[in-house]
Amino acid sequence: MADKEDTENSPAQDLVVTKYKMVGDMVNGILKLVIGECKAGKSVIQICKFGDELLLEETSKVFKKDKEMKKGAHVDGFIAVVAHTLVIGSSVEKKVKGRKADVCLAAHLASEAALRLVKPGNINYTVTDAIQKVAESFKCKPVEGMLSHQLKKHVIDGEKAIILNPTDAQRKDHEKCEFEVHDVYAIDILVSTGEGKGKEVDTRTTIYKKKDAIYQLKMRVSRHEKKAKMGLMECVKHELMQPYNVLYEKEGEFVAQFKFTIILMPNGPLKITNPPFDSSIYESEHSVTDEKLKALLASSAERKCVKKKKKKADRMMAENADAIQKCEGKVH
Repeated sequence: MADKEDTENSPAQDLVVTKYKMVGDMVNGILKLVIGECKAGKSVIQICKFGDELLLEETSKVFKKDKEMKKGAHVDGFIAVVAHTLVIGSSVEKKVKGRKADVCLAAHLASEAALRLVKPGNINYTVTDAIQKVAESFKCKPVEGMLSHQLKKHVIDGEKAIILNPTDAQRKDHEKCEFEVHDVYAIDILVSTGEGKGKEVDTRTTIYKKKDAIYQLKMRVSRHEKKAKMGLMECVKHELMQPYNVLYEKEGEFVAQFKFTIILMPNGPLKITNPPFDSSIYESEHSVTDEKLKALLASSAERKCVKKKKKKADRMMAENADAIQKCEGKVH
């Protein structure tokens, strides 16, 4: 039964790919609008609210009211995530230089290397090592222990993962895995000009992930929606919720992040979210010098064109065509 469900929710089904593309198009379009709001003097919280409101507005148009759409970038449980780094005020006339340029170029090129290496038959540590080399080319380091997870329906942290800059202990404990056709991954690249060791300070955690564990809460406030903040400690203690802690690099250092979602299709990687990057506005004294890495980055990441046979799922895709067109027209 589980195998049948996995097959139905796999990108092997055309309808599943359509849903991934649908949410990816929304995220890409909204990211561009959010980037346009990032100007000196703007409120970060207001920009976040602006993006959330756009996302909710667009997703509400895709399905009827009887289809649940929670806050976040997913359609029917199929997830698309993206992250982007920019320097406020930068342009071709006002280039980003120094360590800011180093870290942004390192993170971007590391993500491009990952895009070309996350393919069926390769293993996760091949990607880990390539990201390390790219970052070190710019005198930077990947942020230690950060993970790029496999995605599944309603699952944002699947069992397969790529680890960045692991310690000896992490490398020993982190399981080696092989990429397979129709796997979906959120490739998350974080690079620092410092030591790459994120540390917690006194910032209060405000974002939590609900886990699958079951426990009968003892404190009444833990079950009270409006007073839930008081019961969070009990929920975390018994592993009902997992906090997303805020990590800091050393004072004066810079961190860049680029994140995208890809589906490993038989004819190559399908990148459904795509953080924009204009290399012409960055100027660094460093570059990738390793010949193998240079050849990898120079290679094409485009999918090969193949003729697809008509499937029964085509009829199901047609039912959603109008919704997809409306969505794409709104956010592009």
